[in-house]
Amino acid sequence: MELRQLEAFAATMSSGSVSGAARLLGRSQPAVSRLIQELETEIGYALFVRSGPRVSPTEQGFLLFEDVSRALSSLRQIRERAEDIARGRSRPLRLVATSALAVGLLPAALARIQTTLDATPLEIRSAAPEEVVHAVQSGAAHCGLSSLPLEHKGLNVHWIGQAPCAVALREDDALAARPVLALSELADRRLITMANRYRLRHQLDRAWSGLNGPLRSPHIETNSSLNAQAFVRAGLGVAVLEPVTLTGTLLPGLVARPLSEEIPFFFGVVTPQSMPVNAALRALSDALLAVATETLPGFVCHDADRHGELLKQLYADHVP
Repeated sequence: MELRQLEAFAATMSSGSVSGAARLLGRSQPAVSRLIQELETEIGYALFVRSGPRVSPTEQGFLLFEDVSRALSSLRQIRERAEDIARGRSRPLRLVATSALAVGLLPAALARIQTTLDATPLEIRSAAPEEVVHAVQSGAAHCGLSSLPLEHKGLNVHWIGQAPCAVALREDDALAARPVLALSELADRRLITMANRYRLRHQLDRAWSGLNGPLRSPHIETNSSLNAQAFVRAGLGVAVLEPVTLTGTLLPGLVARPLSEEIPFFFGVVTPQSMPVNAALRALSDALLAVATETLPGFVCHDADRHGELLKQLYADHVP
C-alpha cells in the first residue's frame, strides 16, 4: 500500500465523493479514482459502491477506515514533530479525555496551569474510554482522562476520583423543588441513560434493579452526558448522570439534584508506563485533582493502588 492510496481512501470517506476528495487533496478526479482502484486491487475487495459521482462505503471500507485514519494521524504527527524540531519548537502535549471530562473538568485545570504551559503547544481530543486507553497505550497521547476502571497493562493510574451521580431536571419540573431525590421517585418518568452498559450504566442498572426491578421502557440511550442534558431540556425525560458535566457544564434551564442512593462515578488520570512523567504532566494531574476536589460535591480521592479493589467492588455481584 502507498501513502497516496490511503490518503485518497480517507478523503473519499470524509467527503462522500471522489470529486470532493480530489478537491481536498488538490489532485484530479481521475487520479484519485485510480489510487482507490489500485488500493482495492492491492487488498482484494471493494471499498466503495459507486453510484454516479457519489460513492457509498462498503462494510469492509468502514472497517478499514478506522485503522487508516489512525495511521494517517500518526504520520501527520511525525511530520509535524519533524517540523517542530527543525524550527526549535517545543514538543506538543497530547491529551485525550472522555467527552464529559474534556468539557467538565479539563478546561478549568488547564486554566490553572496556563503559565506553566505557555510555551507548550496542546493537542486535545475527546474519545470513548476504550479509545482513551488505546491512545495512551500506543503513545498517540501523553495523558488520558477517563472514567474508570481501566484494567489494562501498560498504564499508570495517577489517582482515582469518586463522586456521586445526580439527577438532571428541567427548572420547571415539580421534582426540582426537592433538595434530594430518590430513584423510586423517577419510576414513572422516561429515563435518559448512557448507552455503555459496562460503565456508569452498569451502576445505574444495578441500583435501579434493587429498587424498581429492571429498567423499564421507554427510555433513551445516548453516549454523551451533554446529549442527555439537551434531551432533558427538551422535555424528553430526566437523566441520572455523572457529576462532572452537571457541575462544570450544566445547560441553562436545568438543575441538578443529588440522589439519596449512592451511585458512584469513578474517574482518573492515566499515562503510559513506558514514558516518564515530566513536570507539565505532573502539574496537569495535580490541577485536575484540585479542580475535582474543589468543585465536585462529595468528591473522594483514592490512592491509585486501590484500582484493583475498586474494580472488584464496582462489578461484584450482590450475594443474598
